[in-house]
Amino acid sequence: MQKKIIAAALTGTALLLGACAYIPRPGPVGNRAVPQPVRSVDLTRYMGRWYEQFRYEASFEKDMDDVTAVYSLNDDGTVKVVNRGRKPGDSGDFRESVGKAKIADPETNAKLKVSFFGPFYGNYWVLDHGDDYDWAIVGEPSGRYLWVLTRAAHPAPDLLASLEARVRALGYDWSLVRVTKQSGPY
Repeated sequence: MQKKIIAAALTGTALLLGACAYIPRPGPVGNRAVPQPVRSVDLTRYMGRWYEQFRYEASFEKDMDDVTAVYSLNDDGTVKVVNRGRKPGDSGDFRESVGKAKIADPETNAKLKVSFFGPFYGNYWVLDHGDDYDWAIVGEPSGRYLWVLTRAAHPAPDLLASLEARVRALGYDWSLVRVTKQSGPY
Protein backbone atom coordinates (compact mmCIF):
# COMPACT_ATOMS: atom_id res chain seq x y z
CA MET A 1 0.00 0.00 0.00
CA GLN A 2 2.81 2.42 0.89
CA LYS A 3 4.50 1.72 -2.47
CA LYS A 4 1.25 2.65 -4.29
CA ILE A 5 1.00 5.92 -2.36
CA ILE A 6 4.63 6.81 -3.13
CA ALA A 7 4.17 5.88 -6.80
CA ALA A 8 1.02 8.00 -7.02
CA ALA A 9 2.78 10.95 -5.38
CA LEU A 10 5.75 10.67 -7.74
CA THR A 11 3.43 10.42 -10.76
CA GLY A 12 1.49 13.48 -9.60
CA THR A 13 4.70 15.44 -9.09
CA ALA A 14 5.98 14.44 -12.53
CA LEU A 15 2.71 15.53 -14.15
CA LEU A 16 2.77 18.85 -12.32
CA LEU A 17 6.39 19.52 -13.30
CA GLY A 18 5.61 18.52 -16.88
CA ALA A 19 2.70 20.94 -17.01
CA CYS A 20 4.90 23.72 -15.64
CA ALA A 21 7.33 23.20 -18.52
CA TYR A 22 4.63 24.50 -20.89
CA ILE A 23 3.91 27.70 -18.97
CA PRO A 24 5.43 30.66 -20.83
CA ARG A 25 8.30 32.39 -19.10
CA PRO A 26 7.58 36.08 -18.55
CA GLY A 27 9.93 38.77 -19.77
CA PRO A 28 11.12 41.82 -17.84
CA VAL A 29 8.63 44.31 -16.46
CA GLY A 30 8.42 47.14 -18.97
CA ASN A 31 5.65 49.10 -17.30
CA ARG A 32 5.30 49.15 -13.52
CA ALA A 33 2.05 51.16 -13.67
CA VAL A 34 -0.08 49.64 -16.43
CA PRO A 35 -3.12 51.88 -16.86
CA GLN A 36 -6.68 50.68 -16.98
CA PRO A 37 -8.17 50.39 -20.49
CA VAL A 38 -9.09 53.80 -21.89
CA ARG A 39 -12.45 52.86 -23.40
CA SER A 40 -14.96 50.12 -23.98
CA VAL A 41 -14.54 47.62 -26.79
CA ASP A 42 -17.25 46.73 -29.29
CA LEU A 43 -16.44 43.04 -29.66
CA THR A 44 -18.09 42.76 -33.06
CA ARG A 45 -15.86 45.53 -34.43
CA TYR A 46 -12.77 44.05 -32.74
CA MET A 47 -13.19 40.68 -34.48
CA GLY A 48 -11.18 39.86 -37.60
CA ARG A 49 -7.53 39.89 -38.62
CA TRP A 50 -4.90 42.01 -36.92
CA TYR A 51 -1.23 42.41 -37.87
CA GLU A 52 1.27 42.73 -35.05
CA GLN A 53 3.50 45.78 -35.56
CA PHE A 54 5.52 45.63 -32.35
CA ARG A 55 5.60 43.85 -29.02
CA TYR A 56 7.56 42.99 -25.95
CA GLU A 57 9.39 39.79 -26.81
CA ALA A 58 7.88 36.74 -25.08
CA SER A 59 9.10 33.17 -24.94
CA PHE A 60 6.06 31.83 -26.79
CA GLU A 61 6.70 34.03 -29.85
CA LYS A 62 10.44 34.62 -29.58
CA ASP A 63 12.00 35.79 -32.85
CA MET A 64 8.73 35.43 -34.77
CA ASP A 65 7.76 37.72 -37.62
CA ASP A 66 4.69 37.86 -39.87
CA VAL A 67 2.62 37.57 -36.68
CA THR A 68 -1.14 37.87 -37.03
CA ALA A 69 -4.09 37.36 -34.72
CA VAL A 70 -7.56 36.47 -35.93
CA TYR A 71 -10.48 36.81 -33.53
CA SER A 72 -13.99 35.45 -34.05
CA LEU A 73 -17.01 35.20 -31.77
CA ASN A 74 -18.12 31.74 -30.65
CA ASP A 75 -21.79 30.90 -30.13
CA ASP A 76 -21.25 30.72 -26.35
CA GLY A 77 -20.01 34.33 -26.14
CA THR A 78 -16.32 33.44 -25.94
CA VAL A 79 -13.79 34.50 -28.55
CA LYS A 80 -11.78 32.13 -30.73
CA VAL A 81 -8.17 33.32 -31.02
CA VAL A 82 -5.86 32.13 -33.80
CA ASN A 83 -2.30 33.44 -33.58
CA ARG A 84 0.17 32.76 -36.38
CA GLY A 85 3.76 33.65 -37.05
CA ARG A 86 7.01 32.29 -38.35
CA LYS A 87 10.64 32.37 -37.43
CA PRO A 88 13.36 33.25 -39.93
CA GLY A 89 14.73 30.09 -41.47
CA ASP A 90 11.55 28.08 -40.82
CA SER A 91 11.30 27.38 -44.57
CA GLY A 92 8.31 29.69 -44.74
CA ASP A 93 6.11 27.55 -42.50
CA PHE A 94 3.76 29.31 -40.12
CA ARG A 95 3.29 28.17 -36.55
CA GLU A 96 -0.23 28.49 -35.30
CA SER A 97 -1.77 28.52 -31.83
CA VAL A 98 -5.51 28.36 -31.27
CA GLY A 99 -6.96 29.60 -28.02
CA LYS A 100 -10.09 30.87 -26.41
CA ALA A 101 -10.84 34.13 -24.63
CA LYS A 102 -13.62 34.91 -22.22
CA ILE A 103 -14.80 38.35 -21.22
CA ALA A 104 -13.47 39.30 -17.77
CA ASP A 105 -15.16 42.71 -17.63
CA PRO A 106 -18.59 42.59 -19.32
CA GLU A 107 -19.19 46.27 -18.57
CA THR A 108 -16.45 47.40 -21.00
CA ASN A 109 -15.37 44.22 -22.87
CA ALA A 110 -11.84 45.66 -22.65
CA LYS A 111 -10.51 42.99 -20.28
CA LEU A 112 -10.43 39.37 -21.36
CA LYS A 113 -8.85 36.17 -20.13
CA VAL A 114 -7.11 34.14 -22.84
CA SER A 115 -6.04 30.50 -22.75
CA PHE A 116 -3.82 28.53 -25.09
CA PHE A 117 -2.79 26.02 -22.42
CA GLY A 118 -5.89 24.28 -21.07
CA PRO A 119 -6.91 25.55 -17.68
CA PHE A 120 -4.31 28.37 -17.61
CA TYR A 121 -5.74 31.80 -18.47
CA GLY A 122 -3.80 35.03 -18.89
CA ASN A 123 -4.96 38.63 -18.86
CA TYR A 124 -5.54 40.40 -22.18
CA TRP A 125 -6.43 44.07 -21.83
CA VAL A 126 -7.28 46.25 -24.81
CA LEU A 127 -5.67 49.37 -23.37
CA ASP A 128 -6.64 51.62 -26.26
CA HIS A 129 -7.89 51.36 -29.83
CA GLY A 130 -8.64 53.53 -32.81
CA ASP A 131 -12.11 55.00 -33.29
CA ASP A 132 -12.44 52.88 -36.45
CA TYR A 133 -10.76 49.83 -34.87
CA ASP A 134 -7.82 50.24 -37.22
CA TRP A 135 -5.29 49.83 -34.39
CA ALA A 136 -5.16 48.46 -30.86
CA ILE A 137 -2.69 48.48 -27.98
CA VAL A 138 -2.89 45.37 -25.82
CA GLY A 139 -1.25 44.69 -22.48
CA GLU A 140 -1.93 43.15 -19.08
CA PRO A 141 -1.49 44.16 -15.44
CA SER A 142 2.04 42.81 -14.83
CA GLY A 143 3.60 45.13 -17.43
CA ARG A 144 5.56 42.23 -18.94
CA TYR A 145 3.57 41.91 -22.15
CA LEU A 146 2.68 44.43 -24.86
CA TRP A 147 1.30 44.05 -28.35
CA VAL A 148 0.50 46.77 -30.88
CA LEU A 149 -1.84 45.63 -33.63
CA THR A 150 -3.13 47.19 -36.83
CA ARG A 151 -5.61 46.10 -39.47
CA ALA A 152 -3.09 46.83 -42.23
CA ALA A 153 0.04 44.74 -42.64
CA HIS A 154 1.96 47.88 -43.62
CA PRO A 155 0.36 50.93 -42.01
CA ALA A 156 1.44 54.45 -42.83
CA PRO A 157 4.62 55.62 -41.07
CA ASP A 158 2.71 58.43 -39.33
CA LEU A 159 0.35 55.88 -37.75
CA LEU A 160 3.31 53.82 -36.51
CA ALA A 161 4.91 56.96 -35.08
CA SER A 162 1.69 57.92 -33.29
CA LEU A 163 1.38 54.37 -31.90
CA GLU A 164 4.95 54.55 -30.59
CA ALA A 165 4.12 57.87 -28.92
CA ARG A 166 0.94 56.39 -27.43
CA VAL A 167 2.81 53.35 -26.09
CA ARG A 168 5.35 55.63 -24.44
CA ALA A 169 2.56 57.82 -23.02
CA LEU A 170 0.98 54.70 -21.47
CA GLY A 171 4.25 54.19 -19.56
CA TYR A 172 5.88 51.39 -21.57
CA ASP A 173 9.67 51.16 -21.87
CA TRP A 174 10.33 51.54 -25.59
CA SER A 175 13.80 49.96 -25.27
CA LEU A 176 12.07 46.58 -24.70
CA VAL A 177 9.94 46.83 -27.85
CA ARG A 178 10.63 44.51 -30.77
CA VAL A 179 9.40 45.59 -34.20
CA THR A 180 7.62 42.76 -36.01
CA LYS A 181 8.51 42.37 -39.68
CA GLN A 182 5.48 41.88 -41.90
CA SER A 183 5.85 40.49 -45.41
CA GLY A 184 2.06 39.93 -45.79
CA PRO A 185 -0.82 40.67 -46.07
CA TYR A 186 -2.08 37.15 -45.38
